[in-house]
Amino acid sequence: MKPVVILFIVIKLALGGLFIYAGTQKFIPKPPRPQSESAEVDPNVAKIRGYIGGLKQTGYFWPMLGVAEIAAGVLLVSQVLALLGAVILVPITLNIFMFHLFLTPDDIGEILTSGLYLAANLAIIGYYFKPLKSVFLNFKLT
Repeated sequence: MKPVVILFIVIKLALGGLFIYAGTQKFIPKPPRPQSESAEVDPNVAKIRGYIGGLKQTGYFWPMLGVAEIAAGVLLVSQVLALLGAVILVPITLNIFMFHLFLTPDDIGEILTSGLYLAANLAIIGYYFKPLKSVFLNFKLT
């Protein structure tokens, strides 16, 4: 096997495993954190709590996100339907990157890590660009 093929197998397995794990974590209840009344909350922390809290309070979005992450992860790990899994993950990885870029701008490690997820996802799509291109370029509206 060519080293590039092996590299993309490893990328698909790693990204798929990561999102299977992240998706399953959305269904495991976490105990509430005690909040101190005297300490002032950092504005970025307040935005993050509001954002994640809003997603959870809808009652449907947080579990739906978990299911989408698990499904995309399984498709990536399957290797056969990895392109479909990568396409499903584009808005998710883009949102994770934008979340860290705008809500945790001081945490360079998180920005780089989430950027790596997005880059790996886009690399998989780029690797399979020929079959994907034929789907979109041969599509005609009647």
